[in-house]
Amino acid sequence: MSQTRTEISSLGEFGLIQRINKGYKTTRPDSITGIGDDAAVIDLGDEFGLLTTDMLLEGVHFDLSFFPLKHLGYKAIAINVSDIAAMNGRPQQVTVGIALSNRFSVEAVDEFYEGVKLACKDFNVDLVGGDTTSSRSGLIVSVSVFGKVAKDKITYRHGAKAGDLLCVTGDLGGAYLGLQLLEREKQVYLANPNMQPELEGKDYVIQRQLRPEARMDVVYEIEEAGVLPTAMIDLSDGLASDLLHICSQSGVGAVVFEDKLPIDDQSFLAATELKLSPITAALNGGEDYELLFTVPQTAYDLIKNNPKISFVGYITDTPNEVLLHTNGDNRIPITAQGWQQ
Repeated sequence: MSQTRTEISSLGEFGLIQRINKGYKTTRPDSITGIGDDAAVIDLGDEFGLLTTDMLLEGVHFDLSFFPLKHLGYKAIAINVSDIAAMNGRPQQVTVGIALSNRFSVEAVDEFYEGVKLACKDFNVDLVGGDTTSSRSGLIVSVSVFGKVAKDKITYRHGAKAGDLLCVTGDLGGAYLGLQLLEREKQVYLANPNMQPELEGKDYVIQRQLRPEARMDVVYEIEEAGVLPTAMIDLSDGLASDLLHICSQSGVGAVVFEDKLPIDDQSFLAATELKLSPITAALNGGEDYELLFTVPQTAYDLIKNNPKISFVGYITDTPNEVLLHTNGDNRIPITAQGWQQ
């Protein structure tokens, strides 16, 4: 009797995560939250501990033909610290595991860890361990970050309420557009190695892809302003997908205003050059690692003057109805992306 085979592509990324989550329930009393948020939550007594893990695979998440190893080391730490930020926590320790093929030299490893060291300094975390092993093909990086948060300050994905304001830090779409430019220049180089890359004036979007920052600065600033977000997530998969996570877990809907989406001028120019929609890049591009969060309307006056925060919409009481209010006064459904196998 043959076994049924289900292709991963039939589930997609988010469906696969939900399937795994259904099969595992936490049993320990100190395991507060398992799969389903930006970080696991562990009861430490006076505080909650936060634990997150992420993997980066060569050929899937990065291309070393244009990705400097130092930047890769920095990004590996930053994107995990971003998960701790999304729980309103403070990162403290990191571990780094790497799998290397024999094409990497000791000097190459040194370059990678130079980036790790710089990120640890910037985000005030300690590298306390990890693992090294061999790889048959390419470089694999796995990072775990441990952090802490006061029990009355923790922010989950599931706390958004109807009437809350929808906020985002920084600007959106730059990382995706930076990647498209790098991929384009790679193809030009492969076709003609004598051609020089045309990246002048595009430093910002390139940096957004190669060296993203975790928005710990905004976490500290909103706390100083006396604001506690009702829900929060970091923008790794794109505003559309990550907002849908908040809405589905909070049992709410949302309206996003197209004209409120923060898009940098250089991102607009890059999108025009690439014949892409800057709005599509902002909604679905991913890898911006900004923070998307909700706050009560009473918090508006407390953070409205922060130039790092944009108010892009509001939460509704219609579960899972997430709409884009276009410049033409139409409302169209926002759908999730995520990777397909």
